[in-house]
Amino acid sequence: MKNYDNIKTFDDLIEAEHGRIGTESRSAYEERSQMFIISEMLKEARREAKLTQEQLAEKAGTKKSYISKIENGKGNIQLSTLIRIFEVGLNKRIGLTFL
Repeated sequence: MKNYDNIKTFDDLIEAEHGRIGTESRSAYEERSQMFIISEMLKEARREAKLTQEQLAEKAGTKKSYISKIENGKGNIQLSTLIRIFEVGLNKRIGLTFL
């Protein structure tokens, strides 16, 4: 059982649970977290646009199964395809921030 007595911040908790920045376990956690954020943003934007996964896929020139995979946080996403889904399929601009 882990000791949480010295945990004072959310960053401390993340480090205790997933390791320090740069470790394999932390990198895997951060990748899953980013995928979750992208999947939730896509679901919300698609629902706001009142589109089914199939309709969005058709507009964006991809397959329904690809939209489903993204929305369920599975598989790899090509940046160019993600941009096309948001910009062409949903008429939303996408921005990236590098930290």
